[in-house]
Amino acid sequence: MTGAFDGGRRALTVGLVLTVTLVGFETLAVSTALPSISRDLDGVGLYGWVGSAYMLGSLLGIVYAGRAADRRGPSRPFATGLVLFAVALTVAALAPSMAVLVAARFVQGLGGGAIPAVAYVAAGRGYPTELQPRVFAIMSSAWVIPGVVAPAVSAVITSTVGWRWVFAGLLPFVVPALVLTVPPLRALGPPVGDSADRAVISTAAAVRVTIGVALVLGAIDGAPIVIAVPLVALGAIMAARAYLRLAPRGTLRASAGLPATIAVRGLQTFAFFGADFFVPRLIQDARGESYAILAIAVMGGTLAWTAASWVNARLMGRYGARPLVIAGFATIATGNAALILGAFDATPVAIAVAAATVTGFGMGLGYSPVSVTMLSQATGREGAASAALSLTDVLGFAVGTGIGGAAVSLAHARGWTDGTGVQLAFALPLAIALAGTLVARRLPAPPLEPASQIGAPRARATPVGVEDQASGS
Repeated sequence: MTGAFDGGRRALTVGLVLTVTLVGFETLAVSTALPSISRDLDGVGLYGWVGSAYMLGSLLGIVYAGRAADRRGPSRPFATGLVLFAVALTVAALAPSMAVLVAARFVQGLGGGAIPAVAYVAAGRGYPTELQPRVFAIMSSAWVIPGVVAPAVSAVITSTVGWRWVFAGLLPFVVPALVLTVPPLRALGPPVGDSADRAVISTAAAVRVTIGVALVLGAIDGAPIVIAVPLVALGAIMAARAYLRLAPRGTLRASAGLPATIAVRGLQTFAFFGADFFVPRLIQDARGESYAILAIAVMGGTLAWTAASWVNARLMGRYGARPLVIAGFATIATGNAALILGAFDATPVAIAVAAATVTGFGMGLGYSPVSVTMLSQATGREGAASAALSLTDVLGFAVGTGIGGAAVSLAHARGWTDGTGVQLAFALPLAIALAGTLVARRLPAPPLEPASQIGAPRARATPVGVEDQASGS
């Protein structure tokens, strides 16, 4: 078996790694600078929306990328996504208010959403099944340099020339990412043969999901009760009905097979990012520690995620996805509980730093196995299935950070301490992680069957939407 960097795969692997490195640097740098940004723009009330807006925009970007990748190949959505990403970086660097920054992050999400969807498609079409766990581990390793460098660089930039250069400083790297990645993606092209999935992924449904989630998040973020209740009901119904058109049938019930795989990913991102997004606020605002301590916490979580990815790359073939994902959820729950403890002034801050590392290891342990499981059940339909997985991924992040942001805003409005606010933000992700240990039991039993035996092409490929009947749905 040839490796990910052998022969014709070398350019594709290098291009994906460089792009993930760019996005990873931006994500970690902005996370580190966010407490200073919110103080400078007097925008603590919109703190959670900086993350949620990015992910809401990603909902639309993901669906566009999945649809375009199945119809015309992955190169066009990838290029479009990076261009939008660059435009949004420019607007964010010039933002005069927190509201403008949130809007820029939404546009940035439109562009950034194409990247994970394209990466999944590239992994499914460009590499054999047995090599895919290693490919995902390599892409996770692309976070190592950002994990080591980005927090420290962001801290130095923010404290010297200002946080705006955290955004502007990344612009020169967009063009090399385009030049290096687009040609190998263009060579992949769309799926061919009878197994090619030509399902129409509804952009209108993606818009309704985005609007519905935004209504829910806006309602819980300080709206009067007489307005909040009907908005939550309207938004939840709109988002759920639209989501059902985009995800495999049975996803909300976590039916065995592909639906459970998609559902587990949403629980993973809620449990991890719903807490991790507020670690900077815990370290700097609640505990009053320096950028150096924050950088250590962010770096620890990132490196632990990468290390765990290589662990599961070695263990997937022997044990399958299910035990790794369950162990990942249990580890995330342990870390989230420690984060709650770390918000108390009497607790050594080292507990909070260690907790961020523990949650990162848990996420790395279970994240890639879910991606490999999805691809094994989506042969010839990678674009649609990847869009469903990425969509659920983003929903978990957006809802998790949105509810956490509402908790932080509530604490600020009531005059409670910053520690109380972040403890509230960490509580629900802890509960979701515990629930994930149960839902993950519906993943395929170990060892994972090869792609040739799961989701084999039928006489006519069916869409991965409301009409999908794949694996146990």
